[in-house]
Amino acid sequence: MAIESGLGWTAFSVDDSGGNARDIRASTFNLDWTMPRGVQDITALSESAMARLLLLADFSGTCAGGFDDGSNLAHDVFKTVSSTSVERTVTITISGQTLATECILTDYAMTRAQSGEFTWSVPFQLASGLVPTWA
Repeated sequence: MAIESGLGWTAFSVDDSGGNARDIRASTFNLDWTMPRGVQDITALSESAMARLLLLADFSGTCAGGFDDGSNLAHDVFKTVSSTSVERTVTITISGQTLATECILTDYAMTRAQSGEFTWSVPFQLASGLVPTWA
C-alpha cells in the first residue's frame, strides 16, 4: 500500500460563466468536498435495531484561496457568480483519479483580514442529477 499526500495536485479547474474550464490551482489554498448519500429510516416496530435504505447521492464542497485577478484565474472565474445562473463543471484530479461534476456555485465570499490577507471562498453543490463518480 502506498499512502499518498495531497502534494503535486494534478488539476483543479472550474468553468467560467462561458463554459471554459480554467485551472485555478495557483490561487487555491484549500479545497474540501463531500459525496454523501441520503438515508431513509425504515425501522419497524418489530425490530430491535435500526434499519435503513440508501437514497440519492450528492456532492458539495468549498474551495478557498488568495485574490488573483489575472486573466482566466480565480477572480475572473468567480466574479460572475452573483450575476449568472449557469452550471459549471468542477474538475478535481489527483494521482490519476478524476472527479468531474456539474455544479452550481452559490457564493463568492471575499475577506480582507486585519492582518492584510485578501482571500476568497466559493461553495459549490451538485446541479446535474448525475451521480458523482471518480474516473
